[in-house]
Amino acid sequence: MTKKAIWIIDDDAIYQIIVNKIIQRSEMFSESSSFKNGKDAIDELHNALENNESLPDIILLDINMPIMDGWEFMEEMGMIKPKFPKEIVVYIVSSSIAVEDKNKSKSYCNILGYLSKPLTVNDLILIASND
Repeated sequence: MTKKAIWIIDDDAIYQIIVNKIIQRSEMFSESSSFKNGKDAIDELHNALENNESLPDIILLDINMPIMDGWEFMEEMGMIKPKFPKEIVVYIVSSSIAVEDKNKSKSYCNILGYLSKPLTVNDLILIASND
């Protein structure tokens, strides 16, 4: 199995450190990048498209963030999705247990799952294996 590129979009710096350690421990990913809000990640998607750079295979997306939240990110991503040379899958990773959030995540075809924090190595292995 080819290793995949993964992006973490989450405003919690401590959580980012933890999930990056879990990503390393899983040995399933070739690279990972972290962004503190959806705007930074959208800007990087635009930049990667313009410069013909590699895009992520998987995005772990938090919902509640400043500047641009997870839902706003999904709307923006939907507008540039036709330009992507490959499918990018998104998993919502949130501490929110709100049923509305889980239901809303089902309305986006790119969102493959809704996971509760904290993620485990097994969660990441399943995500990476899910082709």
